[in-house]
Amino acid sequence: MTTSIQCPTTSGQTLSCGEYLLLLLEQYGVESVFGIPGVHTIDLYKNLPKTNIKHITPRHEQGAGFMAEGYARVSGKPGVCFVISGPGVTNIVTAMGQARLDSIPMLVISTVNRTHTLAMGEGRLHELPNQHQVTAGVSVFTHTLLRAEELPKVLARAFTVFATKRPGPVHIEIPLDIMNSQVQVQDTRIWPTPSVPSVSADSLQQMCRLLQQAKRPLIALGGGAVNAAEAVKSVAEKLDAPVVNTVNAKGILPYSHPLAVGGTASTDAIRDEFLQADVVLAVGTEFAETDYDYFFKGDIQIGGTLIRIDIDPEQLAKNIRPDVAVCSDANAALQALALLLPDTQATLTVSAGQERAKQLREQLRSDVDQNYAAFFQCIQETLPNATVVGDSTQPTYFAWFAYETEKPRCYFHSASGYGTLGYAIAAAIGAQVAQPQGPVVSIIGDGSAQFTLGEIGCAVEESLPIIFIVWNNSGYAEIKRFMEDAHMQPMAVDLSPPDFCKIGDAFGCAVARPDNLTQFQQVLTEAAQRNGPTIVEIIQEKFVPDYPKL
Repeated sequence: MTTSIQCPTTSGQTLSCGEYLLLLLEQYGVESVFGIPGVHTIDLYKNLPKTNIKHITPRHEQGAGFMAEGYARVSGKPGVCFVISGPGVTNIVTAMGQARLDSIPMLVISTVNRTHTLAMGEGRLHELPNQHQVTAGVSVFTHTLLRAEELPKVLARAFTVFATKRPGPVHIEIPLDIMNSQVQVQDTRIWPTPSVPSVSADSLQQMCRLLQQAKRPLIALGGGAVNAAEAVKSVAEKLDAPVVNTVNAKGILPYSHPLAVGGTASTDAIRDEFLQADVVLAVGTEFAETDYDYFFKGDIQIGGTLIRIDIDPEQLAKNIRPDVAVCSDANAALQALALLLPDTQATLTVSAGQERAKQLREQLRSDVDQNYAAFFQCIQETLPNATVVGDSTQPTYFAWFAYETEKPRCYFHSASGYGTLGYAIAAAIGAQVAQPQGPVVSIIGDGSAQFTLGEIGCAVEESLPIIFIVWNNSGYAEIKRFMEDAHMQPMAVDLSPPDFCKIGDAFGCAVARPDNLTQFQQVLTEAAQRNGPTIVEIIQEKFVPDYPKL
């Protein structure tokens, strides 16, 4: 079957659908894809060597999704996956769920059975009753391509979501007969990306008036503000407002800045500050439970006026009712706001806002476990430019509210939001692919690591110098603590972990099992100089003897 695309200019190329897809992805700036080939994606892989797109092969499609997610978080570009129909799709759904809840752009391309066999239930290879429905709940949208000539429109829709809306996963499935069809391409140009939504003049004036009148302003940042670092700094300084951040907003305002608080809004100190502030400017944050009520104390309370800026209009009607709701790209709104706000005329060496921020930082640090603090300080001092990727494990829970960075996109984890296990190994691979020159540290528990240990093979194959820290407490220790707090006998949480150093050696990794911080620092220093991965097994009681204290 050959179809013809009517476009303003002509080049007369005849391409297979798979080849056309790759050409368009290159036009969108896609440099890397993560995927596992199968008999249903032969045509796609046949044409991949003709492109400049780098292919990374995980050991499981869930790993492909986590890699794409980590790549997107660090690069700011969509992570792209190629998976087969059926099990490839069901395997990647968990990773899509993680990306959906944390608003991470991900493009999943899969095949599906031939159009004339769809929904027939005839037992064909990889057949599902409705593959489209499987991904619908974890996608911004999912689309079945029924004509090859529609590819430019469908991809334009996907990349518009990534660039101008609250991002998340998009799934495009291509039936085998469409994937193998020929299409006459008359124009290889991609569709232009629309401009981002911007703040209205009325909303801008209203925000400016309220903020200028504020005596005790507070800024709350979420992951939706990740591209607005300079504008955040400018607005914070002009308002003399302390800045708190969620996990996905770490580093948007450098922690060394005198107005930076860091932390998590789940702590008593910051929850109290939300009550005392007369105006709260919340930017790109959904006020989700895992960021604002991690200790299950109830919804956060706002004592004064709440201004919310979010690119998603529906989000402005969820969780916390705003007094002023502004649907806009965070950077566009804050840049416009910064231009209207006058410069602060403070004459004191330390302003009122800086003093509030200092007191909040001191309160947050006053009762943290110094063992965890020393562990992370060792990482920061030895690898000051490291990107740290966490899983659901004890040091990650500490980092949630006590580890801050100087730049955005340098720390993220799976413990908040979807809360999947087995994330950090594969996500760190994606992060390293996104920034080959910078050190990447993966922190994962011994229980979580056993979900995705196979992906270590991908890191070895790609010669990625990732430092995989396995925090070994012989099981699901955090769940065990919850069981004990519920006055029940712990069950199904004590595991017999394997020897992770022997496993690393079998994969061809460098391995280490330091007994103290001095040895740990030496291990990190040596690992950062290697051309391949290092597995570092940390026995918990040697570093944090008084667990489970945070």
